[in-house]
Amino acid sequence: MLIRNKKASDCTESEVTDQSVYLNRRQFMKMGGGVALGVGGVGHVAAALQEGNSLAPPASLTNSFQNIIETPYGSAEKVAPFDVATSYNNFYEFGYGKNDPKDKSAEFKTTPWTITVEGEAGKTGVFDLDDIIKESMLEERIYRLRCVEAWSMVIPWVGVSLGDVLRRFEPTSKAKYVYFETLYDPKQMPAQRGGSFDWPYREGLRIDEAMNPLAMFAVGMYGSVLPNQNGAPVRLVIPWKYGFKSIKSIVKIRFVETMPETTWSLLAPSEYGFYANVNPNVDHPRWTQKQERRLPSGVLFPNVIDTEMFNGYSEEVASLYAGMDLSRFY
Repeated sequence: MLIRNKKASDCTESEVTDQSVYLNRRQFMKMGGGVALGVGGVGHVAAALQEGNSLAPPASLTNSFQNIIETPYGSAEKVAPFDVATSYNNFYEFGYGKNDPKDKSAEFKTTPWTITVEGEAGKTGVFDLDDIIKESMLEERIYRLRCVEAWSMVIPWVGVSLGDVLRRFEPTSKAKYVYFETLYDPKQMPAQRGGSFDWPYREGLRIDEAMNPLAMFAVGMYGSVLPNQNGAPVRLVIPWKYGFKSIKSIVKIRFVETMPETTWSLLAPSEYGFYANVNPNVDHPRWTQKQERRLPSGVLFPNVIDTEMFNGYSEEVASLYAGMDLSRFY
């Protein structure tokens, strides 16, 4: 029996997805080999079968995707429809419009996929993604995603604990931070052929942040593999931080002793700090962070809600920043 005390990060009953919708979705996944139903009352099976995106898991993970472990994370949340979560997002390697990732990533090849592990660790080298996660039991965790642009949505991710993955590489005592890097392939990622970014996309976490139980190494969403536009085949999900910290299409992990340079802290350090914790008390220089637009929403029904500290996950992560001035270390 799974017993979990209610945390402040849990939502209220008014936000709960109808139980029949959720159970029907889980049953469909088991019968259909992992293709997921959109939830929230407006999703459709057809939305999961997008043109140009194969949602069949790799052979090595077929059994895992058919036996995803349900967890209590966000179990009462109202999940965004699949078509919203896969058509409104940022993945600047494919363009700067919200629809560009979906429209321009159909031919993106994610198999085979390797990840290079470097730095202060006992086990380094080049590893097949399948070898990193094939022996792990995949979990579904429903997390709130808060973008620094002041919109948000709720998404059911599939993956494993990031900490469990990193511990396999045996980081040494010198590993104070973890650096991540996205694939650089201008032939497949058209926006990498120019623009204002210094490619490849780079991100980083403090080692204790990366080891926090909430941090996720995600290979799927909505019960199936990640669509290309959402960071296939593997991305981070760090739910208490702004979305740009959850780097996509990871090809490199490096354990380092000093704080690594990251794409946004290099591009606009006065606007995007290294930590990027969701904080309604620290506004972006050009807009407030006190509220957010929860998607789906519209002109007549903007669905604006108050933003919570650490995106509502204070109980799980606030201790990581005890004694820090979060208006300085933003």
